[in-house]
Amino acid sequence: MELKHEFRNAWEVERKNNQIENVMAYSKEYMTFLDNGKTERTSAREIVKIAQQNGYISIEDAIEKGSISPGEKIYAVNKDKGVALFVIGKNNLEKGMRIVGGHIDAPRIDLKPNPLYQEANLGFFKTHYYGGIKKYQWTATPLAIHGVVILNDGKKVDICIGEEDSDPVFCITDLLVHLAGDQMQKKLADGITGEGLNLLIGHMPLEGAEKEAIEQNILKMLNEKYGMIEEDFLSAEIEIVPAGKARDLGFDRSMVLAYGHDDRVCSYGAVKAIIETENPEYCAVALCVDKEEVGSQGNTGMQSKFFENVVAEIIALEGNYCDLKVRRAMANTKVLSADVSAGYDPNYPDVYEKRNSAYMGQGIVLSKYTGVRGKSGCNDANAEFIAEIRRIFNKADVVWQTAELGKVDQGGGGTIAYILANYGAEVIDCGVGVLNMHAPYEIISKVDIYEMYKGYKAFFNLNI
Repeated sequence: MELKHEFRNAWEVERKNNQIENVMAYSKEYMTFLDNGKTERTSAREIVKIAQQNGYISIEDAIEKGSISPGEKIYAVNKDKGVALFVIGKNNLEKGMRIVGGHIDAPRIDLKPNPLYQEANLGFFKTHYYGGIKKYQWTATPLAIHGVVILNDGKKVDICIGEEDSDPVFCITDLLVHLAGDQMQKKLADGITGEGLNLLIGHMPLEGAEKEAIEQNILKMLNEKYGMIEEDFLSAEIEIVPAGKARDLGFDRSMVLAYGHDDRVCSYGAVKAIIETENPEYCAVALCVDKEEVGSQGNTGMQSKFFENVVAEIIALEGNYCDLKVRRAMANTKVLSADVSAGYDPNYPDVYEKRNSAYMGQGIVLSKYTGVRGKSGCNDANAEFIAEIRRIFNKADVVWQTAELGKVDQGGGGTIAYILANYGAEVIDCGVGVLNMHAPYEIISKVDIYEMYKGYKAFFNLNI
């Protein structure tokens, strides 16, 4: 028996297993998903498309059918911003589920309801950032506009500008270094203010217009392409995200540089794993929710009743519904809270505790707790459940590691873990290490996300 423990290098393991080609293939599929899902709405749309292509039916169709059987596959959509995929297990839902739950929203910049203005012969949109960002990182970089607009006649229009090579892009300006003496004396957090994140969108005046000619020219173009008028901005949901596609990083193409790894990397892993799950003992669920980056509130966040209501609908389809069965189903459930961790960055060693950090290339990360400083606001996973996950991963030859989110007094963060734990479910955070987390372009290891997918699939299919 080996008394000492050392975490493994996933590249070495998968090379011995002759799986490097599969690692690269999985990453390519994931990068396509990222490119097609730059917002929570488009991510949800892609997940539904994948589900439908693999034989899933909507919860509405299942209700109309009136019954369910083990092995059936169902999807439920929450207001176009969240999706839950179910594979009905051999055991009734009352016995519990196996959930891998992540989120598909990401830090970004939103338009204010009344965004359009011009000043100094330039046209701008006023913005309000969403989630935890370093504001200065969003200046002087190409940005794209995504969103949905409801026209006055009720027609819904999707907007996407800046992703095609033929599209224009947009930008938040920064101060030239020659005049930035005062700015560079400020703290990083104060160098760019929230009200200073104004998106540059145009410069040419409308021919013949006497007042606000640049605004009028922009409105004219939006009206010609989308049928919009200025009033439509007041009810629109329009997001500003980095323009461009996910890219291979490194001479060896071993990493992915992209927007939105946190947390679409885990959500895609959950979807991929459940698509390959057939006839599980317990109902398998891939849960992809919205609003995690701002506290999980609202009717599309994890704190809403959406998921609980869908579980109730499925229990009703089993027959002999009662509220107690819903409560038992939630309390008997086991969950991998699929969210990312901070990858150890040797350029910034002072904020990490080396013995308890997530290292790139060492596989999927188990985080017993997150929270802030003295574990405030965290779900602290039970030893029994962590040991069960260890055994599942070891049996499936999943390369895994454990980590905290930086040094104890340095900061911290949270996930949806505590919300599901409030029902009595067993929950642990389980994702991959990320560099540049919450920046416009984040970095993940291709082999880590492959181990994550393997781990999620093993969780759905192995019962120990």
